[in-house]
Amino acid sequence: MKKIDKLVICGVGLIGGSFALALRKAGLVNRIVGIGRRPEPLATAQQLGLIDEVCTDWALALEGAEVVLLAMPVGQMDAVAAAIAPHLGPDTIVTDAGSTKRDVIEAIYRHLGAQLANVVPAHPIAGAEKSGPTAARADLYKGRKVVVTPLPENRPEAVARVREMWAACGAVLHEMSPQEHDRVFAAVSHMPHLLAFGLVHDLAGRANAEQLFSYAAGGFRDFTRVAGSHPEMWRDICVANRHSILAELDAYLSELAYLRALLVAGDGPALEAVFDEASRARNEWADKAFPSVPSGE
Repeated sequence: MKKIDKLVICGVGLIGGSFALALRKAGLVNRIVGIGRRPEPLATAQQLGLIDEVCTDWALALEGAEVVLLAMPVGQMDAVAAAIAPHLGPDTIVTDAGSTKRDVIEAIYRHLGAQLANVVPAHPIAGAEKSGPTAARADLYKGRKVVVTPLPENRPEAVARVREMWAACGAVLHEMSPQEHDRVFAAVSHMPHLLAFGLVHDLAGRANAEQLFSYAAGGFRDFTRVAGSHPEMWRDICVANRHSILAELDAYLSELAYLRALLVAGDGPALEAVFDEASRARNEWADKAFPSVPSGE
């Protein structure tokens, strides 16, 4: 991969910071500039060596920039796209790390029409419950999927450049349409977060919340791990992809209604059949997604 002379990252948290660290570790970037809404995370990112300098002005930040990564919450995409549009160079590659794509692409078409050849949307599947620059690590993307959702107007060279960068971070590259992306991740990412947030919120609001949490153990921890995620980021994701999430939520409510009917009837065999099918499906997925490493390797 050709070395990046100047990389600009908007939102130097877990995702943006890990991208910076991975490329720096690979020796593929000379200079990294961070920009964002709040000075404190940017100062921390600079102290940790994620970025070389902090910038508060888009015109200065984008001067001579070869690559721009937009890694802020997706709710900021419209404002950021409008802000960067006047200052992008003709050859500057722009990509994003948003967990939703329809809203991101709408903002791109609305504000970056003149730069469409070089604006390549993407989504790294590498989130964690911890956020901010202190959570960043160079190996975050190693073996993780990154979905690229190219636009019809994209230059093949721009798409290849974005793929090369993520591959250099250790990611496994995939492509799909923005519509398919949002439907898929509504089911396997956005819904689990919504459910985890909802369960914790429900229990935390009860009069005996302290007692309930004092008895919560491994199962509760595993189910609700993602409820510790960045609230603003997940607010934006859920609002942006609400149509796909609502379809998944309706399907899940039907499943819950079926389980409720089985409980009302005390139908143990039917409950066990559901649990058995779910257990087998989950374990088959886990065995493929997280294969155990043979001893001695």
